[in-house]
Amino acid sequence: MPQKPRKILAAVDDLFFVVKINDAAKRSGFEVEFVKSAQELLDRARQEAPALVIVDLNARSVKPVELIAKLRAEESLRRTSIIAFVSHLEAELKARAQAAGASMVLARSAFSMNLPQILKRHSSSV
Repeated sequence: MPQKPRKILAAVDDLFFVVKINDAAKRSGFEVEFVKSAQELLDRARQEAPALVIVDLNARSVKPVELIAKLRAEESLRRTSIIAFVSHLEAELKARAQAAGASMVLARSAFSMNLPQILKRHSSSV
């Protein structure tokens, strides 16, 4: 019986990163669902317990720092990894995301370059 793909939920609205995440996820055996709102992400996370949540801190469709805090407030999601990425110029936003509970916050370029390794690391922990 084929194994169901592991799930990544992503709050990302930058098309470059949508394509990059989708391609890397498929190669790593993940299924990615890109959500349009914080509430949708929270609802889907409660239903499916994703292997990973990816948040673009520059996304306009959600309030990213609030979303991270809400995910961390959910008892059932506290152990879920949350990887966030942001423009390297926004140190204050990076600090706020870390304080809200992001597992890792990377500059956009570092996230892009290291995405295959990040997914590989999470595929072995699922």
